[in-house]
Amino acid sequence: MQVRILKSKLHQATVSATELSYHGSITVPEDLMEAVDLLPYEQVLVANCNNGQRGETYVLVGKRGDGQIQLNGAMARLAQPGDQIIVMAFADCTPTEAREMRPKVAILNTRNEVIELV
Repeated sequence: MQVRILKSKLHQATVSATELSYHGSITVPEDLMEAVDLLPYEQVLVANCNNGQRGETYVLVGKRGDGQIQLNGAMARLAQPGDQIIVMAFADCTPTEAREMRPKVAILNTRNEVIELV
């Protein structure tokens, strides 16, 4: 049996931009991806704290240290610049592995800087 466990989380990220005319995804700065072990093209669930909407997409690598988080394509309809979102990735593992698993969580400020690693 496999269970799905939270692996990575960017908490309270602020949307910097949206680009509707783009094939879907979310662009995340490389340093934030590394902080929570997100991989390029990894599937993520994005939850908008402002309007309650959620959507699934994949991660594109953004410029290291620029703090810009952009929703692209259909995901651009999920939020507008300034909205706060939560970006989550999950891993499938056995119940035994799940008991040992601890997600990597980065809590961000409004400039998308890490203020706490959990």
